[in-house]
Amino acid sequence: MVWEISPIADTESCVADWMLAICWPISPVALAVCSASGNAEQGHCSRVLQASSTDVDEHCASLGAWRLAYDQISAGAFRGSFALLSLPSVEVFRENTSRQVRQYGQLGVDRFGIGLPWQADGEISFNGVTITPARVITCFDAEVDMCTPEQFEFRGVVTSARLVEGIADTLGITLPQDAWHQLRAMEVESAALQRLRELLTDVCDTIATSPAAFDEPAVFQALEDAILIEITDMLPTARTCDEVRSATARKRTVDRACELMLTTGDEAVSILDVCKHVGVSRRKLNYCFQHVLGTTPINYARAVRLNRVRRDLKHCRDPHTGVYDVAATHGFWHFSQFSLDYKRHFCELPSETLRRGRAA
Repeated sequence: MVWEISPIADTESCVADWMLAICWPISPVALAVCSASGNAEQGHCSRVLQASSTDVDEHCASLGAWRLAYDQISAGAFRGSFALLSLPSVEVFRENTSRQVRQYGQLGVDRFGIGLPWQADGEISFNGVTITPARVITCFDAEVDMCTPEQFEFRGVVTSARLVEGIADTLGITLPQDAWHQLRAMEVESAALQRLRELLTDVCDTIATSPAAFDEPAVFQALEDAILIEITDMLPTARTCDEVRSATARKRTVDRACELMLTTGDEAVSILDVCKHVGVSRRKLNYCFQHVLGTTPINYARAVRLNRVRRDLKHCRDPHTGVYDVAATHGFWHFSQFSLDYKRHFCELPSETLRRGRAA
């Protein structure tokens, strides 16, 4: 594949603007927005999607073409927001979630994603790997499966994996081969990462204040090229974190435990049964769950089943089916305890969820 920088426009002035954006420490977004300010007014942009919700499933529905599903793991009222800028070959996103969630699914076929946790002054756990300000999450044509903490903000870029590979091949860049077809935590050169952070800051600020500017060809073409340049500058320095191998083993243990726990009822399998199935001690099992998912095996299994009950209640149209019928199919037999757990987790009674679902 041969990659070429897209022409910004036919006029010499726009080309001069692009060269200034490359050669001078001025934000390409701010420069392009200024040059387009006479034509673009603040308001709606056909390239920008913005949504907010108080339900984790509604939040998932706002993710555009991404085929992802979320389970709310920690208890409490959910609040989420999502903004997506769709350029011809690149998507820029910003996501906020108030509760701990597990995300799984696909960004699409042949997709490359790079995500930056936005708590730059702290650390988070990503599938058992600690994410520091010098690390990013990459996805080269891979399944997404990760657990994010409470009050989490995530920003990043999604594009074609083949496009990135073609650009790297044209520019003589060797991509980290151990990152392909996997979701990875990668360590990158700090200056390149800082430039990408600044660019994403500019993009998100413009989405919030002047989204219509992105309808201007001079803006979105210059921005797309700038993003691809920053990504290709970053990739040569990317390397898999040293702790990934042990984190992979911990995640494998968690996945095998979940496979057993979530295919049976709450009382059909004990922690001892899970430990025997996985081949680890209870202490090791708890350690793996805490590192990968930030909670205990029992709490995680209960949370996932509560999410399943909630989805069934929201889509229940049979007037003869009650809350207990739905709860029982997911292994909840102690109805009063189930109601307490459900209200604690979602801040509403299961009967209220069923009533809203039928009204909708």
